[in-house]
Order: sequence, then structure tokens, then C-alpha cells
Amino acid sequence: MSKDTAPQKPPKPNVLREDRLKAALKANMGRRKAQARARSDKTQSDDAQNDSTQTDNGPTGQSKEG
Repeated sequence: MSKDTAPQKPPKPNVLREDRLKAALKANMGRRKAQARARSDKTQSDDAQNDSTQTDNGPTGQSKEG
């Protein structure tokens, strides 16, 4: 009960192109998501840093000395 192992035909050029494009698209989307996460993390860390170092100067921008 052995299977017949005929030589396989090479895939059609369109299939190779589609596979290559699919792999490129997947890699590109991964890079874009990583860049978006990095920008988001940087923005959040900048906001947190600004919140912790910002002084309260009141609603008119003048210091609260009385």
C-alpha cells in the first residue's frame, strides 16, 4: 500500500506571485502596527511626563501666590 509519488508540477507563476505578495503585505502590516504602537506608547509616556512635571498656574496662567 504505497502511494504513487509522481513528481509534482511547479506551481503556476500567478500562485507564486500571490504568495509573495501575501507575505510582503503581512510583513508590511506588521511593521505598520509596530510603528503605530511605538507612536502610541511615546505619546502616552510624553503625556504622563507632562502631567507629572506641569505646575498649576490657575485658569488665567498666573501663579497662585496670595
